[in-house]
Amino acid sequence: MTLAPQPLAPALAAAEEAGWTTVRLDLDGVRSKAALMRRCAAALRVPEWFGGNWDALADALIDLSWLPEAPGRLLAVTSWRGYAAERDEDWETLGGVLEEAVDFWREQAGAPPLTVVLAR
Repeated sequence: MTLAPQPLAPALAAAEEAGWTTVRLDLDGVRSKAALMRRCAAALRVPEWFGGNWDALADALIDLSWLPEAPGRLLAVTSWRGYAAERDEDWETLGGVLEEAVDFWREQAGAPPLTVVLAR
């Protein structure tokens, strides 16, 4: 799977029309891994057990039991270019974590899918 920048409005509209749960992860001003983890925790509304590291984020993305039940889930990542430029290695790791979560949900028979959109 390749995460490619996409326009956000059509994806949000389609997801909402289909009854999906939508989560917006706004990375505006995020310049450190710790700030990224805090922003992820807030956007995803993760439980208290969230440890604020890559493994905890991966675990959270393959759980999602605290999100409302829906036929699908859309995670829209916005204002990401500054973080990607400044934290290249962390950005690459985040991409891998997101791809693995998408693949995990795709493989779960009957489970709602997770779609990730990098918004322009």
